[in-house]
Amino acid sequence: MFDSIYTSTVTPAQFFIMAGLSIVSGVIYSWLMSLRIKSNKRFFLVTSLIPFIVSAVITFVNGNIGAGVAIGGAFSLIRFRSAQGTAEEIVSILIAMGSGIAFGMGYVGYGVVILLGLGVIFLLFSFLHVFEHKSLAGEQLLKITIPESLEYNGAFDEIFSHYLKKYESVGVKTTGMGSMFRLSYKITMKDPAEEKAFIDELRTKNGNLEISILPYTEETRQL
Repeated sequence: MFDSIYTSTVTPAQFFIMAGLSIVSGVIYSWLMSLRIKSNKRFFLVTSLIPFIVSAVITFVNGNIGAGVAIGGAFSLIRFRSAQGTAEEIVSILIAMGSGIAFGMGYVGYGVVILLGLGVIFLLFSFLHVFEHKSLAGEQLLKITIPESLEYNGAFDEIFSHYLKKYESVGVKTTGMGSMFRLSYKITMKDPAEEKAFIDELRTKNGNLEISILPYTEETRQL
């Protein structure tokens, strides 16, 4: 089971065995990851097919250095056409690609173990309360939209000092065709019950433009 099914020449039967196992295990793996990762349907369809796609490429390259370099260049172009994902999405793709290499070399047993084994391990660790810092539990992401005419440096310090235990600026960007700024802060409230009063005071400063308070995660930082 853990020996390569390939001989010196890959036969159609060997290829279709590899293809069937990589696709079936890819679909199971993608379903396992969907229990934890919140992403769109297209992401999980792609994750299901990555093991087979990578394994097919490895199979057809089969020691051809020139073809290998060409394929590497093609994969690098795909990377620059892709939007940045979360840490969970990136690691799920790396697991799928790693198993695809094993499938592509004919080690279908190892490919299944890598794909499904790491999928289960990822799922277990994601549901266990380990490696979690309690200090991060109360952290939130505050986003304030302001008109371009407002000098934002220090504009909200008085309000922040009253309502927040700590705060840190994590980004500034323009929005509304450059007519407004969006300020992002990592904050910790002194009293979560005062959130509405906090927002109401911010609205008096930013001209009643959009304000949002979200949990501080990698996903919300990218919004």
